[in-house]
Amino acid sequence: MDVLEISKKILHEGPICDHCLGRQFAKLSTGLSNKERGQALKLALVLEGDSAYKSEKNNYLLKELSCCSVFARKALGTESEDEKCWVCLDQFKKLDVWTDKAVKALEGLEYSTFLVGTKISGLLSENEEILWAEAGTLYAEQLKTEFNREVGKRIAEKVQKDVDLKNPDITIILDLAKSNLELQIRSVYIIGRYCKMVRGIPQTRWPCRKCKGKGCDGCNYTGKQYHESVDELIKDSIIKAFQAVDTAFHGSGREDIDALMLGRGRPFIVEAKSPKKRSVDLKELMKSVDDKAGGKIYVREFSFVGKNMIETLKSLKADKTYKLKVTFKEPVAEKELKACLESLSSTEIKQQTPRRVVHRRADIVRKRYVNSIKLDELTEDGYAYITVNCEGGLYVKELISGDDGRTNPNLSGLLGIYTLVEDLDVINVDI
Repeated sequence: MDVLEISKKILHEGPICDHCLGRQFAKLSTGLSNKERGQALKLALVLEGDSAYKSEKNNYLLKELSCCSVFARKALGTESEDEKCWVCLDQFKKLDVWTDKAVKALEGLEYSTFLVGTKISGLLSENEEILWAEAGTLYAEQLKTEFNREVGKRIAEKVQKDVDLKNPDITIILDLAKSNLELQIRSVYIIGRYCKMVRGIPQTRWPCRKCKGKGCDGCNYTGKQYHESVDELIKDSIIKAFQAVDTAFHGSGREDIDALMLGRGRPFIVEAKSPKKRSVDLKELMKSVDDKAGGKIYVREFSFVGKNMIETLKSLKADKTYKLKVTFKEPVAEKELKACLESLSSTEIKQQTPRRVVHRRADIVRKRYVNSIKLDELTEDGYAYITVNCEGGLYVKELISGDDGRTNPNLSGLLGIYTLVEDLDVINVDI
């Protein structure tokens, strides 16, 4: 069936606008808008109808073409505008209205690129499916595809920004059924490192175990298990600088709440959600974080990254170096301690999930490797200072204590003396 024959079938279904008629043949030509295609098809049908009328070829052709010409002439300004397009319900008459709404919503936001998306109602979707079934065209594009493009072109002209189909700063969602729009603002991601200088601060926000964050007597109605975290000490400066709604913290591994994070620091990515600003002086931002933290943490090496870097950071198996302060239930000889530590160096450790974290992690046996472990000092009052370099994911406290046999081998078992980590500091994360 040729294009004009399909167009006749479409026009028999009822009044249809230029956009909806032309969209049925969107894949057939380049350099034309769907509106231009629709106007051209209607003009061709009007001309063909007039030609047949004047030549009076046969009554059947005259009847068919005159029916088509009624709706075709409407596009040419020869018919009343009272009839509504039965396919889109005259949505394409509102392109400028949607454009103005979007431009207003974008005011005050910093962005370089955008994209338009459209949600259509069930009725519009049904109308389109009926049209495809009746006309049998193989060349159509979806209504929402054309709507996205047409509104996008108008917005781009007004705001002088580029459309980005893959990774826009802002996605504008037009809801035709509800007659409103929503802005989805792409997060800004910053990678950096933090050093934690005090104990008792977790890495991320912990909801109260008792009330699950709702607020209760136990947490003084804060909803928090701990008053502050590394995440929260960084959060306020990020929100203020980017005028963001909230942040999300993505760390490279975790550390015990009572551990220090020293040396070059632990890598992390902070995500600024729905930011109104996207360009910020990162040196000033680092200074702001440090000032607000009051010496509890320090941040360094800030730089902008893409979202894909989160997965990369999480998947890195970084070796870590720890400084441990160890106590013994009974006195221990330095020579014996060194010998036991030496036997743990370059050794694979089988470690069942420690009892202290088994409530939030799968209870399985993991294999991790100790690269090196050495004694730095054994003091007169019985403390040992030990440096451990090991594969990421090893629970170092349990490497020392044994966790009642859940970690093997372990220092307590080798010594035959119960041994405990009193203080733990992370002094390097090898990334």
